[in-house]
Amino acid sequence: IEGASDSFDNVDTAADDIAWISYTSGTTGMPKGSVQPHRMLLGHMPSLEFIYDFFPQDKDTLWSPADWAWMAGLCDILLPGWYHGCTVVATAAQGFDPEEAYRVLDQHNVTLALLTPTMLKLMRQVPDALERYDLKLRAALSGGEAVGKELLEWAERELHIKINEGFGQTECNVFLGNNGNVMPIKPGAIGRPTPGTICAIIDDDGKELAPGEEGHIACKRPHPVMLLEYLNKPEATRDKFIGDWLITGDAGHMDEDGYFWFHGRADDVITSSGYRIGPGEIEDALLKHDAVQMAAAIGVPDPVRTEVVKAFVIPSPGTTPSPELAEQLQNEGHTKLQLKSGGRHIDEDIDAVHAVAKVIRPGVDLFVDCNRGWTVGEAIQVSRACRDLKFDMEQPCATYAECATARTHLHHPLVLDESATDLATIARAISTGVADGFGICLLYTSDAADE
Repeated sequence: IEGASDSFDNVDTAADDIAWISYTSGTTGMPKGSVQPHRMLLGHMPSLEFIYDFFPQDKDTLWSPADWAWMAGLCDILLPGWYHGCTVVATAAQGFDPEEAYRVLDQHNVTLALLTPTMLKLMRQVPDALERYDLKLRAALSGGEAVGKELLEWAERELHIKINEGFGQTECNVFLGNNGNVMPIKPGAIGRPTPGTICAIIDDDGKELAPGEEGHIACKRPHPVMLLEYLNKPEATRDKFIGDWLITGDAGHMDEDGYFWFHGRADDVITSSGYRIGPGEIEDALLKHDAVQMAAAIGVPDPVRTEVVKAFVIPSPGTTPSPELAEQLQNEGHTKLQLKSGGRHIDEDIDAVHAVAKVIRPGVDLFVDCNRGWTVGEAIQVSRACRDLKFDMEQPCATYAECATARTHLHHPLVLDESATDLATIARAISTGVADGFGICLLYTSDAADE
């Protein structure tokens, strides 16, 4: 670049001029192009300066394993860091390796990080990490799924930081958040409106609901982080709003202190015996058990209760799945559920529990972890058991072309990868990447299919 000029003229742009187009993860259909305006970068700053504990400070360095193609990686790490002239660390990792994450944080003196709850859970499992790595973290942003009390307590005890949640989406990013040094963090809550933001829980007519009532989590326009429109989709743009309220598609409630609580995607909320149950509260209850590393809950049809809760778990390392464990989780982990609806259901096929299908919200609807060397066909059977994906093929996929054809039977995108030869290795490699908001349903490798 020695021959290039060191002077330039800024392009004169207006706040509502188009800056770029982000594509949503397609959790409610095929991905849509969210047309983003130039005002969006400045619009992010009050929220992120608050959540990152009054960033920027001296020698602040930002990093996240999150891809910069994702809204969080781009607008919560890269662009804010550049805006304030801070160092932004770039890594080209394939998937998420918790040991490598500790190395990056240490080697590059990272002070501010964006780490999803799944990443934090995997980092928690690294033995003696803080005896081997010297961390300079002073704040961390997390989101995309519930952080939960256990992770909050671990981070404060081991990392000596408070995990500050942020909540938003491609169309309206980070409009709710926490700063544990300013306000009490309520485990399970996704925060309060960030500076300059008006949020509410509204009903289908746009009426604001009282504290404790469930409805749409909504943000009021005008707001600088809101999209201009969906590309070439005027109906979808219209349906994104009820009056002046942008609706996220997420259900929740606000408590008496103004904290917002996420119940689930509006289409994920489980209705059982007249009660509306958020999958997150069931998953949080299961995660309190030492034998559970990850958990996911969905609703399955029931002729009496409309739906009952079905839970899938990944056992903690060293835990052997057994019918006794399933019964223990039913008895101990579902206390809250029993109080609400009397329904409880943990997968009766304990082998399937070990191979586990995981529902992740928001961003990813299904992830099948083939960690037992399952064939693609067997993985598909697990996916069908988890959620009705209308997968009609009777024979296991054996070729790239057949698997590509199978995609048409799925509601969600399918990752096809011919380069890898070991399903288990690839499944582990993406086990946290998928939690970052990408619509991955199954991983298919042609070589591994024959195994």
